[in-house]
Amino acid sequence: MKLAMAVIVVLTWSAYSQQKDSPASPSGQHCEMEKRGDDAMGFSHEKTTHHFLLFNDGGAIDVQANDPTDKTRRDEIRMHLSHIAELFAEGNLNVPMFIHGTTPPGVPVMEKLHDQIQYKFQETEAGGRVRIRTEDKQAIKAVHEFLKFQITEHQTGDSTNIRDDGSAK
Repeated sequence: MKLAMAVIVVLTWSAYSQQKDSPASPSGQHCEMEKRGDDAMGFSHEKTTHHFLLFNDGGAIDVQANDPTDKTRRDEIRMHLSHIAELFAEGNLNVPMFIHGTTPPGVPVMEKLHDQIQYKFQETEAGGRVRIRTEDKQAIKAVHEFLKFQITEHQTGDSTNIRDDGSAK
């Protein structure tokens, strides 16, 4: 399953890369990013809410179904985020590159230092979360750059302030 998802992402990324020559407005680019995101994630961004959180030791990617009784969407979110946690832990950050049509800031360092970063999937009531932790200062900076880019691109309105998540290390 993991290999099949990686192959789909790579093939779709290749097809997208060959088509992206036409200019687009910023709003058109955002719509295209959301469409690629829906394709890569397997669920609609319109029926979910994304949050990107910055913590002093990394951060988190949090996705929830807008309707807490929508078990189909909840399960799709959980499947996607559990795959993301596995792929990122292996140093494979191709999904965000596909979704955004570019290499997000921080990704090259996150790929290089993937063995210094922990990605833990956690189920939540209406979806899931990937908690990202590291003690490496360069990796923390890269994770923060990556998450700030996500906040801007997905227009979540999340704070870009770094905070203590309150958990014991």
